[in-house]
Amino acid sequence: MPRNIWSGAISFGLVTVPITVASATEDHSIRFHQYHLEDMGRVRVCKYCEIEDREVDQGEIGKGYQLTREQVIPISDEELRDLPLPTAKAIELVAFVPLESVDPLKIGEGYYLAPSGQVAAKPYKLLRMAMDRSSKVAVAKYAWSGRERLGLLRVREDAIVLHAMRWPDEIRSPEELLPPPVELSGEEIDGALALLDTMTREDLEGEEFQDTYTEALSQIIEAKREHREPPKLQEPEAAPGQIVDLMAALNESVQQARASRGEEADVHEIPKKKAAKKQPAKKTAAKKTTKKAAAKKTSARRPRSA
Repeated sequence: MPRNIWSGAISFGLVTVPITVASATEDHSIRFHQYHLEDMGRVRVCKYCEIEDREVDQGEIGKGYQLTREQVIPISDEELRDLPLPTAKAIELVAFVPLESVDPLKIGEGYYLAPSGQVAAKPYKLLRMAMDRSSKVAVAKYAWSGRERLGLLRVREDAIVLHAMRWPDEIRSPEELLPPPVELSGEEIDGALALLDTMTREDLEGEEFQDTYTEALSQIIEAKREHREPPKLQEPEAAPGQIVDLMAALNESVQQARASRGEEADVHEIPKKKAAKKQPAKKTAAKKTTKKAAAKKTSARRPRSA
C-alpha cells in the first residue's frame, strides 16, 4: 500500500472532504550509484560550508533566499508550513472545465485522493459522481513543499485523482521552434490519415507498451552476476533503406503497421488524385474564354451600318 504523502481536505463551495494523498504511479527504473573504478568504492557527494571550509551534516543545513551577494534571508520549514494561504491545508476547487480544454503539456504527476475517515465517504462520493456525470474535471489550487500550485482533479474508476499542473507562464511558446512554411498535397495528407487509421488502438495493452529498456538492462546485470556473456542486440534481418519520397514512406509504413498486427501485408498504394489530367481542360477553357473576349472586342470596334 502506498504511503500517505499529504493530508488535508478538498474544498468546493461550502463542502469539505477530508482526504489523504498517495502517489498514483510507481517508478520501476533501474538506478545506478557512482563507484571508483579502481577499487569499486562508493563515491558520495559531500556537503561543505564554503565559509568554514568543512563538511556539514543534514542537521546544520537549512533554506535561504539570496537577496544580494552578501545578504541571505533564512527561511525555516515552520515558516513555510505556516504560510498564510487558504490552500495550505486544503485543495481549493476554483473551476470545472471540460477535459479537452486543458493543454496536456500542463499536466504532471498524478496522485490518488482517498477519503479520510467515514465522515468523508459521502461528500467524496458526491464529488466523484458529480464530476463523472458532468464529464468535467476540476481545476484546483493547493500549497505543497513551500509553494502554491495549480492542480487538476479527475475521476479514475471509483477514485479521484489529482494531477499537478504548471502555471500558464511556465509553458514556453513553440513559435521559435516551428519549421519553415511548406506545402502538403492532398495525397500526402490522405496517406498520413491512412497510416493513423492503421495504427489506431482501443487500448494501450500489449508488448509494444512494455519497458524493454529496463528488461534488457536486467538481463545484462543478471548475466554479469553469473559471470557469463551479456546478451547481444539482435540485428534486423534486412536494414531498410532510407526512403526519401514521402508518399513511398507512408505506403511502406502502412504495410509494416498492418503486418505487425497480423493483417494482410500486401497493401495497395494509397490512391492518388488525378488532378494533373484536368490541367489541359482548364487551358482549353481559358483559350475559349480568350477567343470569346477577343470576338466581342472586335465586334464592338466594327462601325454600325446606316
